[in-house]
Amino acid sequence: MDAEAGPAGAEQLPWRQHYKNLVLLAYQSFGVVYGDLSTSPLYVYKSTFSGRLGQYQDEQTVFGVLSLIFWTFTLIPLLKYVIIVLSADDNGEGGPFALYSLLCRHAKLSLLPNQQAADEELSTYYREGFSAQHGSSPWLRRFLEKHKKVKTGLLLVVLCGASMVIGDGVLTPAISVLSSMSGLQVRATGLQERSVVLLSCIVLVGLFSLQHRGTQKVAFMFAPIVIIWLFCIGGIGLYNIVHWNPRIYQALSPYYIIKFFRTTGTDGWIALGGILLSMTGSEAMFADLGHFTSASVRLAFITIIYPCLILQYMGQAAFLSKNMFHMRTSFYDSIPGPIFWPVFVVATLAAVVGSQAVISATFSIVKQCHALGCFPRVKIVHTSRWIYGQIYIPEINWILMVLCVGVTVVFGDTTLIGNAYGIACMTVMIVTTFLMALIIIFVWQKNILFALLFLLFFGSIEAVYLSSSLMKVHQGGWVPLVLGFIFMCVMFIWHYGSRKKYLFDLQNKVSMRSILSLGPNLGIVRVPGIGLIYTELVTGVPAIFTHFVTNLPAFHEVLVFLCVKSVPVPYVPPDERYLVGRIGPRAYRMYRCIVRYGYKDMQRDDENFENMLVMSIAKFIMMEAEDVSSSASYDIANEGRMAVIRTTEDAGTPLGMRDLSGLADSISTTRSSKSESLRSLQSSYEQESPSAGRRRRVRFELPNEDTMDQQVKDELLALVEAKHAGVAYIMGHSYIKARRSSSYVKKIVIDVGYSFLRKNCRGPSVSLHIPHISLIEVGMIYYV
Repeated sequence: MDAEAGPAGAEQLPWRQHYKNLVLLAYQSFGVVYGDLSTSPLYVYKSTFSGRLGQYQDEQTVFGVLSLIFWTFTLIPLLKYVIIVLSADDNGEGGPFALYSLLCRHAKLSLLPNQQAADEELSTYYREGFSAQHGSSPWLRRFLEKHKKVKTGLLLVVLCGASMVIGDGVLTPAISVLSSMSGLQVRATGLQERSVVLLSCIVLVGLFSLQHRGTQKVAFMFAPIVIIWLFCIGGIGLYNIVHWNPRIYQALSPYYIIKFFRTTGTDGWIALGGILLSMTGSEAMFADLGHFTSASVRLAFITIIYPCLILQYMGQAAFLSKNMFHMRTSFYDSIPGPIFWPVFVVATLAAVVGSQAVISATFSIVKQCHALGCFPRVKIVHTSRWIYGQIYIPEINWILMVLCVGVTVVFGDTTLIGNAYGIACMTVMIVTTFLMALIIIFVWQKNILFALLFLLFFGSIEAVYLSSSLMKVHQGGWVPLVLGFIFMCVMFIWHYGSRKKYLFDLQNKVSMRSILSLGPNLGIVRVPGIGLIYTELVTGVPAIFTHFVTNLPAFHEVLVFLCVKSVPVPYVPPDERYLVGRIGPRAYRMYRCIVRYGYKDMQRDDENFENMLVMSIAKFIMMEAEDVSSSASYDIANEGRMAVIRTTEDAGTPLGMRDLSGLADSISTTRSSKSESLRSLQSSYEQESPSAGRRRRVRFELPNEDTMDQQVKDELLALVEAKHAGVAYIMGHSYIKARRSSSYVKKIVIDVGYSFLRKNCRGPSVSLHIPHISLIEVGMIYYV
């Protein structure tokens, strides 16, 4: 018996571990994903009855409102997001840009420059089971891929959704904190509105001031707060149902929706702008998916979120059906007296958690926009070593804080902020619905009828809610429209200017034939060291190189044309990140290296980048000699073969590395092209700069192998000596101007808008973490 039980127990163990991890992730998701959605009962009924619907103070109207809330919450968060949209993740990532990234890869709708066929060989590029030959609606695919204006229109739709997500980051903290603080007026009746607004602003400033500590601990520390909050409001709802109106369950029938609109008419339609607040936070649930799994998010929603919130909405409706005069503070008035203060404290903490979730989602969407070339360069701080993707963006944080406090002070009323909040949320939801319809066709490869059915069903529901919200533009609804327009202009102007700059580089690049005709020395003096020439081009020689050697006819022994680019995937596996190739014959010592990052990857924030780059080139030299790279190589414009280089330790190392950190004497004895005074300057710079002091110092050594080919050995030796001599980073310092023949609008966009953004964002050398002591900038004027 024991012998038979052993294998069975071994088989059950992985299943037990799987379910244990699933439950743990579901538990953690409460602290990050559901904070916003779970605090909606604080303000839904107040916002709904704030307008002319307040004239219909009878039980049938309350039943109709509850019926609308129930079916809205069931159809949009549960059916659309939890059951359908969560299945459209991009390698575990969610949000509008994740859907756009999927479309760019599976239907070639991207406007990103410098894309190449080698990118399609990434293991994370295509969805599992995808086949381009078996796609549905090929005529639609050809139409979208052929017309650039359609691609631009799709990008504008995505940017609209992204800008509204940023708008959510302004409005969610304001309405959540202000709603929770307004509970003080229930017991402290003498407390004025100004005092509540002041307390809310203090809490908001504290919330944004703590963002630099990161959200690493939020998931585990704040999850109990949200769970306690949910059980509190679920229990209070159940108590109110039993105590005030047990017949409230009848309102779950859609019959009361029909009756509601028959009675209220246009007033009921306008009141939809308050009812839609019950589903705000659904988009954050999808956008924050990257830290969890779709199964864990579904488990948490179906088992706790959905029943607790439905019970709360039913209980609050039962209370209101017998206490219509408590409409303005219905949530806090419905709390039994003995537990009021504990629930108030939990409500305030839950509001902070809900705000944190949306702020984190805002940081994430800005990072994605930046990686895909649609947002100016900003400082991105990775706040966790263990949880990948936890980031903090100082500039965005302080902009959000100023805007959030400003909205709270100017409006000071959750109803007006709710009007603005509803427009922002519904716009994002409609964008997601539209993108999902395209995902169903091009990624899931289903019949176009399924996509149309999805688009018409959910799109019509959301359009009705959006139309109701737009009726309140003059009552605070203008805020997200103005904010969205500003952020959208910033993103599109940056994308347009960056793309024009890339096209200028592409049109003015130097052909390889003219460069190679100069001979191994390129007609200039070759000095010791490695020259890294940064370029956005994946083929050809950038104009900055010829501009440099024309004015200073000397360059390094080893030249590396380095392209750091983004690929429309969330993550690029480390073993697929580096593409290395040779330019010209072996004697030229010229290489091209393409470093690929996904939109969620941490770009080049690596102290050992130089060492990894040298090791990658050395591996390429060995692979080329052994001719084992043919299976993973690409021919790019006859520049020679480019191979994917594995960078992990088990991939084999052609060079030995000896750590010299802290051994100043050893370093000073290495061959260097730098003068004594320059080395002294570098030493002073490294002492003053903490990041430079942490850079790992290594010495590469060539293994003593008699079997190695002499040419390969000489090339590796030249690479090692050049590395020890020093590495210089050469990049263009560009000035972008519109041509004189350009239109007036283009001149404003390039000369004013794009120029302003470039001057006030982080420089490319700072974003790429290039040490200033080794940087050489070449001035260039681009007339686009």
